[in-house]
Amino acid sequence: MVQCEMCGAETSSPKTIKVEGAKLDVCSNCTDFGTEVKQPTSSTASTKYSTGSSSGESSGTSNSQSASSSSSGGSSSRRKDMFDDMDELVTDYDDRVRNAREKKGISQSDLANELNEKASLIRKIERGDTLPSDRVQSKIERFLEIDLSAEGGSADDAEWSGGSSSGSYTLGDVVKRKD
Repeated sequence: MVQCEMCGAETSSPKTIKVEGAKLDVCSNCTDFGTEVKQPTSSTASTKYSTGSSSGESSGTSNSQSASSSSSGGSSSRRKDMFDDMDELVTDYDDRVRNAREKKGISQSDLANELNEKASLIRKIERGDTLPSDRVQSKIERFLEIDLSAEGGSADDAEWSGGSSSGSYTLGDVVKRKD
């Protein structure tokens, strides 16, 4: 039995999916979170761990080269997953909300009352301590007449070239720890 890399459930037949560029072995319940990666059906796939002939190894190499060249060919060939449909939030959302609220001349508690939300949530959003949910974001945008959605988020992802000496990011380069 193998553990699902998404939810941790035990599964006897994991499926490989691609989520945000990462390949994960997941259970059948988690396959909807990404795009399923089709495994090659050639005979070389069954001899993955064998010390087979050089002809099998060369065909495996050519398959991986053709797969990488087709995936880097452009964003038009990239398959979509559930995160592509989500709007991204601008990085200065906290300043935009605070400035728009002050421009209207209302307090944080008044804004919270108008939006039917807690004043503590508005304070956290304006400090940048928390991201507004989609529902709260739309309420804020509608009431304060501002736009908090970032344009062209997927194009920015495609241009992300990496920052370590090897030319690619690791998880440690991206994660911000709260100590």
